[in-house]
This record gives sequence, structure tokens and C-alpha cells, in this order.
Amino acid sequence: MTRLPLLLFTAMAIGAVLLLFALPLHPFASWAAWTTAGVAAGLALHELAGRPIPFLRWSFLRMLMGIQAGDWQVGDGREEEAARYVLAKATPGDVEAAIRALDDFSYRRKFLINVGARKGAILEQAIARVKPRYVLELGAYVGYSALRIARALPAGGRLISIEKSAANAEIARRIATHAGVNDRVSFVVGALGDGGQTATSLRDEHGIQPGSLDLVFIDHAKDAYVPDLQRILAAGWLHAGSVVIADNVGFPGAPEYRAYMQAAEGKRFQTHVHETTVEYQSMIRDLVLESTMLA
Repeated sequence: MTRLPLLLFTAMAIGAVLLLFALPLHPFASWAAWTTAGVAAGLALHELAGRPIPFLRWSFLRMLMGIQAGDWQVGDGREEEAARYVLAKATPGDVEAAIRALDDFSYRRKFLINVGARKGAILEQAIARVKPRYVLELGAYVGYSALRIARALPAGGRLISIEKSAANAEIARRIATHAGVNDRVSFVVGALGDGGQTATSLRDEHGIQPGSLDLVFIDHAKDAYVPDLQRILAAGWLHAGSVVIADNVGFPGAPEYRAYMQAAEGKRFQTHVHETTVEYQSMIRDLVLESTMLA
């Protein structure tokens, strides 16, 4: 528990109550003050209880206010803090411990936009079934999903993770190295929509050729889901039986991607919709789409 959120919410609750008793208020203003007092008091009690619901934590609200679309960092240093936490808490070479440390950080310290344990299990089950030789990930963030993918890969399997933010890619690389999976995971700074530079790197430096990709995990900018999948298809990197998994289709939502897969159902893809929840809480519903490419 950090003291600043507790003090802030307590002060808000006390201030709203004092306002109610100190000044004659319009009924609507009175209702607003009581509501503010109640919500702030509830959040203060939530902090005192150890923040059991991550959705209600200050770090979650701070993330909503501060996420930087350009570099995919919240802006308060939590990504670097998470890396330091993993290096301090997880035994070197223990991928299980690194995953636990990131989960613990997200639950107890600051909310991270990882795939989380519930949706991560969906991803790992698909990998166990497909047994991919090559996996491409769009959006590494701090490397949490890369750890889960690496843990589930068969012998000889490799993951190439594309991350737009150089800072995030470096953090993910450090965490993967500490966890002992850097022999099967590579982080590439770039984006498939950069005019071909990243695609060329995937081909020349990482061996991605037509038909190479057995599984793709999409978890980056939601408006890039469809364009980047179309780029992958145009390059011919998929084959019949390749699986494409997309996170956050329900929340914050990727309606264009969902419509794309609905239109492609039974023609180019066959899709299973996993009903689940947003990471590190159970209140907000989410959807993960698992789409298998047809012949």
C-alpha cells in the first residue's frame, strides 16, 4: 500500500463531507458531494484493505489518464519499476518466478497492461496445441506475454516480438534475459506499418519466409490489428492451420478486427471467441479471438 493514494482519497472524502455541512447546497450539488464522499471513502478503505480489486487502484486510474499512445508507457516509470522488481524478486533463469513477479507487481504495486494470467492461459493452451516453430507477437510491452509464450514453446520453437517502443523493448529484453528465455525470444523495435523496414528485418535477420508463421499473437494498438494482419497475409507468412490470437477485442475493443473475422468466417478463417475478463480483475468483460487459417 502506498500512502499518497490513501491520503488523497481520505482527504477527498473528508473535504466533501465538510462541504456538505458547511454550506447550503443545491440538491444536485448535495448529491454530487455525497457521491464524491462515498466513492472516495470506498477507495480509501480499498487502499487500507491492501487493494484487492486492481480495477479500483490509483495506478489503474493513473494509467487511464496517462498512457502515452506514442511510446506505450504510462509516464510514471512503472515499466522500468516492474523490470527492477522482477530482477530483485525472481531467481535468475526461472521463467515461472519472473511471471509470478510481474503478476505480483501488477496486483500489489502498479497495474500493467499485460495479457494477465487468465488470458495468458488461453494463449499457452493454443501454443501447446499448435506446437509452433515460429511465433510472431505484435506488441511486447514489458515482455510478460513473451515469457508465457516462451514457457509453452516446444523444443526448437522461437518467438519474435515486435515492439514499437524502444524503451519497452529494452525492458522486455532485460526481463527475458533474467528469466533465461532469451535463447528463444527476440525483440524487434519497429512496426509492420513502417513502410517495410521491420518486415525486411524479419525476413533477413530472423528468417521469416512465406509460410513460416505457425501462430501470431496480436496485442498492440487496436486500430492496427486489421492493417497489420493484412500485411502478414499479403507477405504470405501464414499457412493453412496457422493460428492468429487477438487480445482486447472486447475491451478496450477492436470492433474493426472483430468485423473482419466475422466476414472471413468459413472462408479464410475459422474463429473461436473466448469470453473472459480484462487482466488483473474480474469486473470488466473482454474477448480473445482465436482464428485458424483455412486452406
